[in-house]
Amino acid sequence: MQNVTTRARFGVFAAVGALALTAAACGGSSSSSSSTSSAAPAGSSDTASASAPVTSSAPAGSAVASGDGLTGSGSTFQLPIVQKWAGDFAAADNIKVNYQGVGSGAGILAFTAKTVNFGGTDAPMKDEEIAAAQKAGGDVLHIPIVLGSEPIIYNLPGVSKLQLDGPTLANIYLGTTTKWSDPAIAALNPGAKLPDTDITVVHRQDSSGTTYVFTGYLSAVSPEWKSSVGQDKEPQWPAGEGAEKNDGVAAQVKGTEGAIGYVELAYALQNKIPFAALKNKAGEFVLPSVESTTAAGAGAQYPADLRFALLDSASKGAYPIATATWQLAWKDPSKAGLSATTAADLKKFLLWELSDGQKSASSLDYAPLPADLVKLATDAVNTIAAG
Repeated sequence: MQNVTTRARFGVFAAVGALALTAAACGGSSSSSSSTSSAAPAGSSDTASASAPVTSSAPAGSAVASGDGLTGSGSTFQLPIVQKWAGDFAAADNIKVNYQGVGSGAGILAFTAKTVNFGGTDAPMKDEEIAAAQKAGGDVLHIPIVLGSEPIIYNLPGVSKLQLDGPTLANIYLGTTTKWSDPAIAALNPGAKLPDTDITVVHRQDSSGTTYVFTGYLSAVSPEWKSSVGQDKEPQWPAGEGAEKNDGVAAQVKGTEGAIGYVELAYALQNKIPFAALKNKAGEFVLPSVESTTAAGAGAQYPADLRFALLDSASKGAYPIATATWQLAWKDPSKAGLSATTAADLKKFLLWELSDGQKSASSLDYAPLPADLVKLATDAVNTIAAG
C-alpha cells in the first residue's frame, strides 16, 4: 500500500471497522438503504466516538425542538469531520449537534423539507433545487467547511502501487476497459505485474455528492463520458455494481478481489485500502493527501454564491479529484420555521466550524479552507438573520 500513515485518530475503531468489513465482505452484497453502514470511519454515526460523543436524541431526519440542539443530514463525505466537530463544539459551547450521513441528495431533500436545521452536500444545489428550497423556506446559503479528495481505491493482491490517468479511469467506468492487464493500464505502470483479472467497477447507488464530484472529473477528462453519462449525483451507470454511501463502497471494494471504487480519503485510510496515484493536468502522478488537496485549491476563483468546483486543477502538485464540501443554511431561518434560539445556535456552530474547527481538519485528512475562502464563508454566515 502507499506510504500513508493512518492517523491515531481512528484509535480502537480500526478493529471494530475491520470486523464490520469482514461481515460485509462475507455477505457479498452492498448495504441496503435501511441498514447501518459497515465501514464508517471513526466518528461516524455508526460507531460511538470519543471525539463526537454528544448528539441529540432526535431520530435521523427529524428536527429538534428549540433549545434541544441542532440537527443536520446529508453528505457522508463530510461525516467524519462534522461528527468530530459536533463533539468538540458541544464541549466548548454546550450545544448538541446531531448530523446523520445519508448522502448529499437525501440531505438536500431533508433540508428543503425542513426536517433538519441544516444540510450537508458535496454537490452545490442545482438552480431548480434552489428554486424549490426558496418556495419552502426562502434563500439558501452554501457554506464551504473544508476541502477534501476522493482516492481511487482498488483491490489487487500483490499490486502495492498503481498509476492511472483520467481517460483510462473513464474507460474503466464506461465498461470498455475490463481487465487489469489491459495495455492502457500496463502502459501507465511499467514493470508492474498486473493480473489478468476482471475489473469489478463499484459505484454509489444512492444520490451522492461524492458521485457528483467523481462524474464531474470524468466529464472533464473524457469527452465520451461527458456526452454519454455526464455529471450527476445519481447517473445512469454504464457498468458496475452499486453500494450505499462511502462506507458501503469501501466495504465492497475491500471484499472483492479485482474491484475499483471511489470514496472520501478517510474511508480509504481507516480501512487500509490501497489507492492509485492519479495523473494531473501538470503531468504528475499524485496521491490524495492534505497537501495535494490544498494545492488543488490554490488560486481558485469563488463566485458570490460560493458554488464552485476544484476539479482537474492545473496547479503543480494538485490531486485532480478534489472538492469543497458545503453546509446548507437558511438566510432567514424564521421563514423556514426555526426558532430564534435554534437560528442563533446554528449561526454560532457555522462560525465555530470556520474558526476553531479548521484547526482539526487535517487530523482527519481534510484540507482547511484557504484564508480568502474562510473570509467569504464567514461573511456569508454573518448575513444569517438570527436572534
